Amino acid sequence: MHDQSAMSEPATADAPEPRWPAVIAVLAAGGLYAALPGFLSVGPHWLVPAIVCGLAAASIVTYHRGIHTANVVLGHLLTAALTGFMLWSLVLLVRALPAHKEQPVPLLRSAALLWVTNVLVFALWYWRLDAGGPHARDRVPGYTTGAFLFPQMTLKHQSERRAPPWSPTFIDYLFISFNTSTALSPTDAPVLSRWAKILMMIQASISLTVVVILAGRAVNIL
Repeated sequence: MHDQSAMSEPATADAPEPRWPAVIAVLAAGGLYAALPGFLSVGPHWLVPAIVCGLAAASIVTYHRGIHTANVVLGHLLTAALTGFMLWSLVLLVRALPAHKEQPVPLLRSAALLWVTNVLVFALWYWRLDAGGPHARDRVPGYTTGAFLFPQMTLKHQSERRAPPWSPTFIDYLFISFNTSTALSPTDAPVLSRWAKILMMIQASISLTVVVILAGRAVNIL
């Protein structure tokens, strides 16, 4: 069990990045999906949480046993599954609007749950893909060739005080994802890679769709 200071400390080759924030994000995304009403769920309510927990448990086991290839595959599969379930529920939500068969409150709550899930899912994507993923970032101290230009990379005093090489952790990617869903664009960290730009466009589009749904239903209620 890592202490809270591990979240803010830079990840280096001697101190691998803690994985528990990403695990919490995965479990939270699965829990949010389980909280959706039945008309937005894929299968029974227990199906998605069971898949998420099973893949997360397998990922944790492979990480602690040092089976990095299997860990990477399981991590990508887990994130892809969350993304697929979220997109399918979003399609069902959009299709439910014109029918006016569902009550406004469940629709608004569902839209809010999908918005938060969107933030968590894309934070996981950025964390898993940037600079080769967490395993690659742990092996190479310092963050110099990633998809984002973090402010810490431009601080000259980092080298002057001989601080350990800085590398982003999951919280940094969560911050980027949150800003993308709220501002519909990057804020403090410019995007350098094309794959990251594509993912951000997809995330912003999902967030905008959910916001439009929330605004539309709110107007109808009023």
